Amino acid sequence: MTGAVVAGAAMAAGCDNPNSVAAEGYTPGEVPTDKMTYRPDAHGQQVSFLGFGMMRLPVEGGGDLRSKPDAKLDQEAINQLVDYAIAHGVNYFDTSPVYLKGMSEEATGIALSRHPRDKWLIATKMSNFRDWSYEASIKMYHESFEKLRVDHIDYYLLHSFGGLDNGVSDFDKRFVDNGVLDFLLKEREAGRIRNLGWSFHGVQSEFDKVVALHDKYHWDFAQIQMNYVDWHYAHEIEEENVNAEHLYTELDKREIPAVIMEPLLGGRLGTLNEHMASLLKAQEPNRSLASWSWRHLGMYPRIMTALSGMNLMEHLQDNIRSCSPAEPLSADELALLDRVADEFAHFPAIPCTSCQYCMPCPYGLDIPGIFAHYNKCLNEGNIATEGTVEQREFRRARRAFLTSYDQSIERLRQADHCIDCGECLTHCPQHIQIPTKMRMIEDYTNKLKDSLV
Repeated sequence: MTGAVVAGAAMAAGCDNPNSVAAEGYTPGEVPTDKMTYRPDAHGQQVSFLGFGMMRLPVEGGGDLRSKPDAKLDQEAINQLVDYAIAHGVNYFDTSPVYLKGMSEEATGIALSRHPRDKWLIATKMSNFRDWSYEASIKMYHESFEKLRVDHIDYYLLHSFGGLDNGVSDFDKRFVDNGVLDFLLKEREAGRIRNLGWSFHGVQSEFDKVVALHDKYHWDFAQIQMNYVDWHYAHEIEEENVNAEHLYTELDKREIPAVIMEPLLGGRLGTLNEHMASLLKAQEPNRSLASWSWRHLGMYPRIMTALSGMNLMEHLQDNIRSCSPAEPLSADELALLDRVADEFAHFPAIPCTSCQYCMPCPYGLDIPGIFAHYNKCLNEGNIATEGTVEQREFRRARRAFLTSYDQSIERLRQADHCIDCGECLTHCPQHIQIPTKMRMIEDYTNKLKDSLV
């Protein structure tokens, strides 16, 4: 998954639109065309350090597919982003059959097929979450070739394993017991898959089990979540999460190339609150906040590429600058970044990256939108607390939260419509206790409304 900034025009102050991110966190400047950092894969293929995650792409008329369920992807805008990325050295593009309501692979295939095949590398996935039968899984595999318009797939992943279903490994259930992995191994042998790997979101015991299977299956790469916060603090944020230090170290021991998802935690590391941002800006006033994440990742040689979802040109441009080349951090800068990571990990935000794996909610809630609204208001000081000293400040924060909540989230899709069915819990890669957080936001909203009386 990618570390993306959600689409939208630059925002004014306040929490007006949780689906947009202010562009001021991104620093203008020259965008090099010939300085991209490249890393080798398991077979020596040179891969751009910046990978393009195709999970968050422009939608016709703006907005996103949560707020506009019948909308189509903006193919012309996607083509422009892909063209620009390739012209500036990006060659790794990552998609999945389930991204963007099943539209990502086709849109990606259209955009990439306009360029010579040796200019780009494509990664897609066995995303058999709903139906793990052999027949349905193999059908998904063949459809990826058709939608992507390719005769081989450069990087194929067993998508997002790591959970336990009544004590049974979802890795075994989805890939091993049904014969799917045996089929994919034969496809790799035939050359239709050039590199076979997996992406992980789950409990440590499952990661350790699958990475140890390297001796048997000879994994070509693995995809993990890693950034300067998750390096030491993932487990503190949510108990089931695994610190990236462990994930990376285990891959490095076996010389398995790593693909990184969520380098910017869904854009949150590019839009820090005022205090955290000031610490980094005081050290490097001309660098974007996002650039610190890329420089941190650049210190780890086993990383092959890191994925970012980029549906605004300024975000693509800034990430290209940060990776052209990826300059390492000094010891002092690394110590400063760990200080920011510690503060970020203990900041009371909801650790949602807007990946949308929890969607659609069977009761219509806009789960990522609700969390994005809450986090943005928290970041901007617009969460009114009982300890607020200034009554004027309390009224301002209350008004900012309630007004923008109704503007950005349809009334029937707000937190108070959660019935605690638990459908979302098994799909959240960050292991967020979503119904519990919904009740928290509902209770907080009701308190604000009661204070108006």
